[in-house]
Amino acid sequence: MTNPKTLEQRLEIIEKRNEKVEIDKAWETSFTRRALLLIMTYLVIGFYMNAIKIADPWVNAIVPSIGFLLSTLTLPFFKTLWLKYKK
Repeated sequence: MTNPKTLEQRLEIIEKRNEKVEIDKAWETSFTRRALLLIMTYLVIGFYMNAIKIADPWVNAIVPSIGFLLSTLTLPFFKTLWLKYKK
C-alpha cells in the first residue's frame, strides 16, 4: 500500500505538470503568439523577396503572411473535426 507521503508527492508532481500544460495551452491560443507569428512571417518573407529582387517585396509579403496566419487559426477547427471522425 502507498503511504500518504508518497501520495502527496505524486499529487504535487501531477499538479505541477497540469499547471505547465495550462500555461502552454494559454500560449498556443494567445493573441501575442498569433501577432508574433504574423510579424515574423512577414519579415522573413519580406527579406527573402527583397534578396531575390522581387518588385515591392514588402507589399507582396503581406498575402503569404496573412495566409499563414489564417492557416494557423483554422487548425483548432480541423483538429476538432479530425478527433470527431477518429473516434
